[in-house]
Amino acid sequence: MSNRVLRVARQIKEIVSEVIVRHLKDPGIGFVTIARVKVSRDLKEALIFVNILGTEKQKKESLTALTRASGFIQHFIGKELHIRSTPHVKFKYDTSLDHAFHVEEVLKELKAKESKDENN
Repeated sequence: MSNRVLRVARQIKEIVSEVIVRHLKDPGIGFVTIARVKVSRDLKEALIFVNILGTEKQKKESLTALTRASGFIQHFIGKELHIRSTPHVKFKYDTSLDHAFHVEEVLKELKAKESKDENN
């Protein structure tokens, strides 16, 4: 991936993070962090991976609210980036955090079982 694409992805991550914290007032958006941004080589698409804390229902509501606000967010990106055309923004839930929590739980269970076996 080119340096320009990586730079634009980094900038979009910063812009979107700021917009979510400072400008979005939608109560449907819970605790959301931007995990990473993947920008197409032609800079026309930006896939924004988000981590959302909460129940499955809260995660779904937050993702729906972010999707509704994508035009608003895209407008801010266009104002800040100063490139020929603003990338079309799509949000996607990042499952890596859920996977990490699951792995941690499995490791805890294995450690507890190991301790139990040693005590018997």
